[in-house]
Amino acid sequence: MDTVKSFKGYGKVDEAENRRFQRTTRNRLILIASSAVLLLVIALAVAIGVVVNKHGATDGGGDTNVGSPSASIKAMCSVTQYPDACFSSVSSLAEANSTSDPEELFKLSLRAAADAVSRLSSLPDALAVPANDRRLEAALRDCKELFGDAADRIGDSIASLTTTSSKAAAVLLTGPKIDDLRSWLSAAVTDQETCLDGFEGTTGGLREKVEAAMTDSTQLTSNSLAIAAGMLGILRDLGVPIHRKLLSSPSSHAALPRWVSAWHRRALLVGDAKPNVTVAKDGSGQFRTIGEAVQLVPKKNLHPFVIYVKEGEYEEKVVVEKSKWNVVFVGDGMYKTVVTGSLNFVDGTPTFSTATVAVVGKGFMARDIGFKNTAGPKKHQAVAFRSGADRSVYFRCAFEAFQDTLYVHALRQFYRECDISGTIDFIFGDAAAVFQKCTIRPRQPLANQRNIITAQGKKDPNQNTGISIQACTIAPYSADVTAQTFLGRPWKNYSTTVFLQTEIGAVVDAEGWLPWVAGVVPPDTINYAEFQNTGPGSTVAGRVKWAGYRPAISAEEAAKYTVHAFLDGSQWIDQSGVTYQSTL
Repeated sequence: MDTVKSFKGYGKVDEAENRRFQRTTRNRLILIASSAVLLLVIALAVAIGVVVNKHGATDGGGDTNVGSPSASIKAMCSVTQYPDACFSSVSSLAEANSTSDPEELFKLSLRAAADAVSRLSSLPDALAVPANDRRLEAALRDCKELFGDAADRIGDSIASLTTTSSKAAAVLLTGPKIDDLRSWLSAAVTDQETCLDGFEGTTGGLREKVEAAMTDSTQLTSNSLAIAAGMLGILRDLGVPIHRKLLSSPSSHAALPRWVSAWHRRALLVGDAKPNVTVAKDGSGQFRTIGEAVQLVPKKNLHPFVIYVKEGEYEEKVVVEKSKWNVVFVGDGMYKTVVTGSLNFVDGTPTFSTATVAVVGKGFMARDIGFKNTAGPKKHQAVAFRSGADRSVYFRCAFEAFQDTLYVHALRQFYRECDISGTIDFIFGDAAAVFQKCTIRPRQPLANQRNIITAQGKKDPNQNTGISIQACTIAPYSADVTAQTFLGRPWKNYSTTVFLQTEIGAVVDAEGWLPWVAGVVPPDTINYAEFQNTGPGSTVAGRVKWAGYRPAISAEEAAKYTVHAFLDGSQWIDQSGVTYQSTL
């Protein structure tokens, strides 16, 4: 039986790793502070070098040279968590010996990360698994998929830096471009971490073998992310020109839907646009299952492919693969059109693969449809819906299960007027996810269990991920909910979760938050906060006293977690036709 002390949940933070983290955090902060000062000096030198080049005898199209290539690589690597690995991996590439250009060096860091991740592709097939160990087999199968996803995210980053003109002009690197790079690289970090999470409940030391084999890929991916978040950001803020190649196509928006908003309002809000395909249980559509309809979506589809799912309960596992872009699910109502499944952790499926519906293809949208996992609380982790779809939108959707209902796995996601119900960690993952005007419904768990609404999984300090709950309502699923309920608990060392302007019902405990491990104070590096919440459960006087929790933040700080700032959603959510609140 699960007790309060058994809240190990999905992907429990390894206790030895947590102790090491606590010991090294102070030294790391000192190193980061020193590196920031060093980087500022170097960035200023770059700026001076640009000015000198502008007024010199060159044509203005060459590299910006500041010292030797070796010194430039060290300067770039100073912002990373693994500077030695950064320097050795970049300097070992032949091209590194002939350039001090920051963008070229950044591209080389991406290449090194891509090479390291690609070397993992054969790892899952090469490891011997004991006969009939379904859990280990499934974990390795998930790792293979996740390694492929991580490689694609890094590939997207490299592709966005492709030169399209023979002579690159000096143009300032834009904020949205850096946001895109950070989002894709954050997802690549998450994909690799998720592989390791999948070994929960396994024995035999296979997890340790996989983790050791992943050392290069995880460190080099983290390094590229740190460079995107640190060095390029400082150069941008200082006004240092960056070549146009960083802004060139394929741009972050080119492969995403550029639909006319009026069309969206008809198709998604009114429903009078003709769908591409109709699914109906009674045979009145082209198909009886959603999975069959998804197979019709062309690969890398650049236009909305609308799948209308008529009222009914559809018991099937649905996967919208990463090659299926811009898929739109439209139902007859969040409790009328429902997709159900019952895969679960107890019966041998890793949490990642328990999802009734999983979407990875970018630009996914859903309206007026429900997603459910019926496994029940005794089966522990059982996901109703998993999203790793960049710039995905969910409008008037229901997500219903018990533990781990909604897996906001990675990239940028927006939820509006949705219903989410569950018990333990029932909104969890490492996406940049904003929930607006949603109803969050804790339900009654097993005896001796508590409800936890969120479990955010940010592992790397440079990831631009987190969970933002804005203008929502927290109310019990039913009148019989008596279990203690908490706003969240930190799954990883940099977990980030904020509740903004939300109606918090009396179902939420006065302490507000739980540690991941009972009795262990979370690290100072978490970022938990509340802002202008209302309702009987919003009083912060009795909240936890963690260093990483702030019971009242300023409006300026809260605004960082709104659609406009956190998701850069002013364009892609506008295109969806869904009404939303851009700021506070």
